Amino acid sequence: MNAHTQTKRPRDPRLDFFRGLGMFIIYVAHLPWNWWTLWIPARFGFSDATEIFVFCSGMASALAFGKIFDVHGWGMGAARILHRMWQVYWAHIGQFLVLAVGLVMLQNSGYLAECCGLEENYVASLNLLHLYDNAEMALPGLLTMTWVPNYFDILPMYVVILSLIPAIMLVARYSVPGAFALSIGLWLAAQFDLLSLPAEPWSDREWFFNPFAWQMLFFTGFAFMRGWIPAPPVSKTLIVLCAVVLVATVPFAYFRAYQENHLNLVWAREIREIIKPLWIKTEFGLFRYLHFLALAYLAWVAAGEHGRRLLGHGEIWGRFVRVVQKVGQQSLPVFMASLVIAQAAGILRDMVWGRGEWLPQILSNLLGFLALIAVAYVAGWYKSQPWRKPPATSSTGPSERPKTPPADGGEPAAKAKAETREPALT
Repeated sequence: MNAHTQTKRPRDPRLDFFRGLGMFIIYVAHLPWNWWTLWIPARFGFSDATEIFVFCSGMASALAFGKIFDVHGWGMGAARILHRMWQVYWAHIGQFLVLAVGLVMLQNSGYLAECCGLEENYVASLNLLHLYDNAEMALPGLLTMTWVPNYFDILPMYVVILSLIPAIMLVARYSVPGAFALSIGLWLAAQFDLLSLPAEPWSDREWFFNPFAWQMLFFTGFAFMRGWIPAPPVSKTLIVLCAVVLVATVPFAYFRAYQENHLNLVWAREIREIIKPLWIKTEFGLFRYLHFLALAYLAWVAAGEHGRRLLGHGEIWGRFVRVVQKVGQQSLPVFMASLVIAQAAGILRDMVWGRGEWLPQILSNLLGFLALIAVAYVAGWYKSQPWRKPPATSSTGPSERPKTPPADGGEPAAKAKAETREPALT
């Protein structure tokens, strides 16, 4: 089919649903001193919500940007990617400043000590004191992304991975296997520490998420949506194999299995240390990749073709699915807000000395979920640009204008409409 005649592909409900679930898990993982982190997927396997975010972002990027390369050419596609990188970059800067400045204002106000007797330094807990104690290095490092505190490391990784899309698309024009070879080559270079980025100007610490390694997972999702990799068959053999992979991983990933103060499985702890290069998070070890693919396959089978099993199970479940999908559709604003909301929820919980109490723990998670849902719906409302739609008017009433066109063929009405229309913003 000619690229210019292709129709727009509908949104995949599975993509939005699982990306939404990932947003909730990421919030749980970022809420400080959160008991619920004991039950997120990362505790039972090598992969976690970061893999969900990166893989689904690759799929979404193929849908959002792939057709631009097809229809308008490589140059226009690269320009669109650059525009998206610009957006994500400033989202990262804005998110960082909101948290860094907000926490310092709260800390210096003395309010937490006066009202609740809290003496904890929340600025230091996120390693943000460099912004004030070493500003001449921290500010250039922030703007050049050579200073990336661990709490703020996902969006910088995403910016760099986005920058690789034009290179992958250029190679794929001539050879799709060549594009795979480029992606795998970058991943291998990262495994041998040949490609990395500095995370602090004053030390030799590297980015916690090496984008040259994590891009392989991103482009796996990208390749599935581009059709470079066919969908796997629904096979009982594959289902059993993937289930075995997930179960076999648990002793080496679940802390209660290998830690000394729990089950103390010495053999599991020793093997875990031996295979560390294969599950390490920074360089995206091979076992993380295999574990996620097994988990993703089972989720894909469970959702059914085109996500048909996600719906049709009652009104309550249907509403739940739609809400999660809405969160997934607005993943960038939800993710940006989640880090801020997580810190706010953690401080509010600490203000009532509820860090060790079950009710404040539950409320800090559930109310945080509600806040993320609210962010998703507000962001969706703004993206729909309701101010561009014709205003709703009553069918009858004194203020209704006559609908009879003017005698000269309607030019004055068209002119009036053009004059009142809001100009497009660039």
